[in-house]
Amino acid sequence: MKKLTQKIKGLKKTTKVDFATYLGVILAFVIVNLLRTGGLLNRSLTGMLVPICAYIVMAVSLNLTVGILGELSLGHAGFMSVGAFSGVIAAQGLQASIPSAPARLVIAILVGAVFAAAAGFIVGVPVLRLRGDYLAIVTLAFGEIIKDLINCLLVGYDSRGLHMAFNISGSLTINDLGLEPGGMAIIKGAQGATGTTAISTFTAGFVLIMITLVVVLNLVRSRAGRAIMALRDNRIAAESVGVNVTKYKLMAFVTSASLAGAAGALYGLNYSNLAASKFSFDTSILVLVYVVLGGLGNMWGSIIAAAVLYILPEALREFADYRMLVYAVVLILVMLATNNDQLKALAGRILPKRKGAADNG
Repeated sequence: MKKLTQKIKGLKKTTKVDFATYLGVILAFVIVNLLRTGGLLNRSLTGMLVPICAYIVMAVSLNLTVGILGELSLGHAGFMSVGAFSGVIAAQGLQASIPSAPARLVIAILVGAVFAAAAGFIVGVPVLRLRGDYLAIVTLAFGEIIKDLINCLLVGYDSRGLHMAFNISGSLTINDLGLEPGGMAIIKGAQGATGTTAISTFTAGFVLIMITLVVVLNLVRSRAGRAIMALRDNRIAAESVGVNVTKYKLMAFVTSASLAGAAGALYGLNYSNLAASKFSFDTSILVLVYVVLGGLGNMWGSIIAAAVLYILPEALREFADYRMLVYAVVLILVMLATNNDQLKALAGRILPKRKGAADNG
């Protein structure tokens, strides 16, 4: 026991913080599962568990871009959309060959992550070479373009494989794909994905959160992570010591996009119907709010902010028409409190006094 205590004390502070984050997530998962099995969660809150997991992954992944890399992305929902619809296509297309729902979910999440990573690479290669706020502008445009493309997309599946078409003219329907009798319509243009078999679970969401934390925290603590933060703090100084700007920026951005795609696949396979409008600019801003309120670079803060703020509108449902107004007021108050230097200074004066009082006692 003493050896274990000595080993724990010998760990770096950052390692202790990381393990505390992992343990906190595991403890939260156990508590929520106990509440759910005990019937203490109503149907509404139970239905929100998977989306909460997806948005936690979104917040942590965006924090990698905004908090660690120091670049502003306004189209994170676009990568979530790519992962959601590519994941739905993969899961639906594999129903006959892979009847196991968990196996199809894993494959769908991997497919969503890969396609979103590819999209992130395509967006990042030309933009991350430039200085300024070009990434914010391009990702904003990317999110809107992806939404419009999905609204024009027709996808079906039969024994011959996948059939796809872009309904740019607006004259095509799912029947124009020429599906065999018994074929499956997966995406119907502006209607989105319909008739999807919902296979996402809270356990899968928990596992994805843990994987996301392991990937992000290990990247941040690594040599590459230190190079990324050096670019954020002082690009000129980092370049002067030989840090490859494009390489490390692209590494962080593609990782962030890939995790957003995985979250999208988890989210998309939680619903039987999914429209592209779910991944609008508002969604990107909402995730950005989670990151800002949780603290830039603070992964534990992103987890708490995403979970609490996603539940808050539901908790305020009793206020009926005024609940969104109350939600907005709460957000403003929290942002003012977390960014108020006077309040931070006051907390800094109070905490040492408490510590000193405890030592004297």
